[in-house]
Amino acid sequence: MLFSSFTARAGLAAALVAGLWAVDAHVRPAPMPPAQALMPAISVQGQPVEAAKLQRVAMGDVPMPPGTTAAHASSLLPMPAGSPSTLSLFWFSGERESGPLVQIAVTQWDRANARWREPRFVVNRHTMGDVLGHGLRRLGNPVAWMDGQGRVHLFVVATGWGGWAASRVLHLRQSSASQDLNDLAFEPVRVLPLSWLWNTSFLARNAVMPLQDGGAVLPVHFELGLKYPSAVRLDANGEFAGLTRMSQLAYQLQPSLLARSPSEWIALMRDERHNGKVTAVRTEDGGAHWQDLPDLALGNPDSAVAAFGLGPQQMLLAHNPTPEGRAKLELSRSQDGLQWTPQQTLRQGGEEAEFSYPAMAWADDALWIAYTVDRATLSWQRFAVGGKP
Repeated sequence: MLFSSFTARAGLAAALVAGLWAVDAHVRPAPMPPAQALMPAISVQGQPVEAAKLQRVAMGDVPMPPGTTAAHASSLLPMPAGSPSTLSLFWFSGERESGPLVQIAVTQWDRANARWREPRFVVNRHTMGDVLGHGLRRLGNPVAWMDGQGRVHLFVVATGWGGWAASRVLHLRQSSASQDLNDLAFEPVRVLPLSWLWNTSFLARNAVMPLQDGGAVLPVHFELGLKYPSAVRLDANGEFAGLTRMSQLAYQLQPSLLARSPSEWIALMRDERHNGKVTAVRTEDGGAHWQDLPDLALGNPDSAVAAFGLGPQQMLLAHNPTPEGRAKLELSRSQDGLQWTPQQTLRQGGEEAEFSYPAMAWADDALWIAYTVDRATLSWQRFAVGGKP
């Protein structure tokens, strides 16, 4: 009787999921029109930067807000050349992941003193919930982007009920006149309209890819039951302009975008499967249509990857390369985004160590990498051409 009852419940749940997917397929928006990526062309003293010539010149820990015991999911944002800060670094921090005290923290690298400033919180779930008119139960991954007008946008994972599978992507926009660490403030724009199911079960993690029209592509993934990547189109003001599903598979999440040409892009992803590999999809028409590619020859222990383009045929990937665990974090290079060569072990520890969720950015003639350490703190590293800071 117990078995029959369990079987009936399982069958009902499966039927419900199938029904939801049928509705989703029916109401899913049409693919977005083609866009043109803004191709990276990073140079130092007039010379294009080659990935193989980057060497580590500095590393250290990121200061944490007082009283916090958890930190995760960093996002790096280069600041304008005239700013006193080189970078802003956003992450979520609190008593534990998904805890009620978690807030979005920020620090900035002071150009004059060459150090991280003391962090402060800039997003509080209670304050944002009051403005939105509905409660926010928890905050998660932030993704930072600066639009063509110089305004900072944050896309923050937030839930109103349930776990991460019930997440929404909350769009926040800079409300302060100044971007100085002491002044920086944000106001909610809205929850991105990504799903007919109360806009739930979409999460953001990796950096946006800029477009030639001043807009951007925000990579996200769907979480509930099946996991698949999608591309959110943003216009030049950061407003939502559309959504396209990137894969027909059901185990890929947290896409990270690379542009091989203005119209040919690839996304590399975390693999939920046991003994997984880094997975990939490609578009050849500027994001209008996507195709699944064969798994890459890179192990992936169900962990986030971060891809970064320096210029034509100069690409980088920060990732956990071992079949299981996140005790090793590696930097690899590639000319096509599909065949990768190990370049540098960023961190490696004992079996229980965790170095994960990397983020990368280029600022002040250097590559900056931030990552989580044991879900408790963040660390950073800086690379320069020929090892010269």
